[in-house]
Amino acid sequence: MSTPTDTDGETALTTYWHDRMLDHEPPTGAYKFPSSPIVAEDEPHPDRRERVENIRAMLEYCFPDENRYVEPPEADHTEIERVHDPEYVGWLETFCADGGGRIEDTATGCNGATADAARYAAGAAIAAAEAALDGSKTVPYALCRPSGHHAQPSCADGFCFYNNAAIAAEAAVAEGVDRTAIIDWDVHHGNGTQAAFYDRDDVLFVSAHNDHGSWHDEYHPQEGSLDEAGRDEGEGYNVNVPLPPGTGDRGYDRLFERIVDPIVSAYDPDLILVSSGQDAGPADPNARNLVTRDGFRNLGARLRTLAEKTADGQFALIQEGGYQTSHLSFATLGVFEGVLDRRIDLDHYGYDDPFGRFDEPTALVDEWLEEAVEYHGQYWDWDSVT
Repeated sequence: MSTPTDTDGETALTTYWHDRMLDHEPPTGAYKFPSSPIVAEDEPHPDRRERVENIRAMLEYCFPDENRYVEPPEADHTEIERVHDPEYVGWLETFCADGGGRIEDTATGCNGATADAARYAAGAAIAAAEAALDGSKTVPYALCRPSGHHAQPSCADGFCFYNNAAIAAEAAVAEGVDRTAIIDWDVHHGNGTQAAFYDRDDVLFVSAHNDHGSWHDEYHPQEGSLDEAGRDEGEGYNVNVPLPPGTGDRGYDRLFERIVDPIVSAYDPDLILVSSGQDAGPADPNARNLVTRDGFRNLGARLRTLAEKTADGQFALIQEGGYQTSHLSFATLGVFEGVLDRRIDLDHYGYDDPFGRFDEPTALVDEWLEEAVEYHGQYWDWDSVT
């Protein structure tokens, strides 16, 4: 493994990773769905191990001198149960010990190794948050598998079992951090993270996502709509920003300009955690938001600038979705090019994205964003924060 370095002012990267996360294996079927008699050959579930293996290959090829790997410890029950009900934790461990399987009629499933993998994923997120708070000059990155942001306090959901970002935020709160902001740019609503902090003001949650609504009455009742804005002390601190399909690079830049930067700046967090799902890409089978490597590069750069402005540079990236296994490498490379303030000239591809072939409908994005600005304006004084 390589050692982190600072070269010509560049920031180094620390990746929190454990090989046990490769052993999680959801059941095969008709893509993410159960098998069907009209599909002759089952295919791997979209949460394939190749996703994270490709990210690792990208890191090792593009940042051989800037990146090092650190094995995190498993999150223990105390850390996990700050977010998840003990009854659910016990059920998941028993379900996996019995071999796992598909969870009822959902797209989520697991095998005997999933509970262990999920504990290491949560441990990676905690370690990344701790590194950010310790003033490390490296960029902390939790390469988590399985992902976490759909996992709710009492159930698994959306390929997620333990909510890695929420567990990391709770670990920060336990260490005395007053205000944590979680920015979720995964193309799907971070409904589990929303549920974890819905009535609190010590964790600001900003989720930008396709307007997919609820996908299961029991396991995913949240819609990610504007009016899911929090309750009691948390009212106004849950900021949902629904986005139209095809939002694209310009749309996500506009999202940061109009909503993310002003609200996070006004909140003035001590720590920023990013649910970094790169499934907003142009080829992802679970969404079509047309964000290219360049768009993700811009997101990374904007994140770095925002963290320096508001949180003394203290931020950590926590991997969420991204299911076109080849494009995930290009998209995640873009994020790191942005946060590390450097560009990688790839053989055959240069600085470009081979999947980026379509333009985006900017006018529709602006219309939706202005609707979000108007709604959230009842909680945030735009004149003072823009």
